[in-house]
Amino acid sequence: MAKDSIEKLQAKLVLASLRHVVFDGWNRVSLQRAAADLSWPGAEVDRLFPRGGLDAAIIFSKLADEEMVACTSRELSSEMRIRDRVKRTVQCRLEFLEPHREAIRRLTSFMLVPGNGRHSFSLLYSTVDAIWFAVGDKSADFSFYTKRALLAGVVASTNIFWLEDQSEGRQHTWEFLDRRINDVLGIQKIRTKSEQIREMMPNPLSCFSRLRSVAL
Repeated sequence: MAKDSIEKLQAKLVLASLRHVVFDGWNRVSLQRAAADLSWPGAEVDRLFPRGGLDAAIIFSKLADEEMVACTSRELSSEMRIRDRVKRTVQCRLEFLEPHREAIRRLTSFMLVPGNGRHSFSLLYSTVDAIWFAVGDKSADFSFYTKRALLAGVVASTNIFWLEDQSEGRQHTWEFLDRRINDVLGIQKIRTKSEQIREMMPNPLSCFSRLRSVAL
């Protein structure tokens, strides 16, 4: 084990704990059981996950993001429409999570525990940030933040829908995702047009100043 990096050891233990998480939750119990499965000393759990289940949840979310990015790097092309790239990227993440749906269900409840909320928002931001970069978005203006805020709603709501979806191949989830992306792109277009119109219009204060000077 000494030859492996801390990150690799954490990832290995988290993945081994998923089958226990379904019954015991995101906590030290699941991690200790996973360590026993791997014939690791129990002390490794405290060393690798000082905050127990919270650290495990954070590591797992990062693993999902990494797998998502790896998937999109193989499948996305510049010829694809931006909406199709975004959809496929979200699908890649959910496809990685698919074998662990019950563990994700427990994770969703765990992240609602008081004290975990800020970590939940931070992980969601990391995910949507990774999605925009994966699809080739390099915006650095105000839209950088609006795009991430809008996509966060898409990802969060799609995850919840996916957890309850019993359709074959999760087809209903992909249809739901389509609708949400269409909504977001529609809002983005409206915002862009509004900003363009605002830039074309004269400053109301300067207009008032000119009218006042004429009147005087």
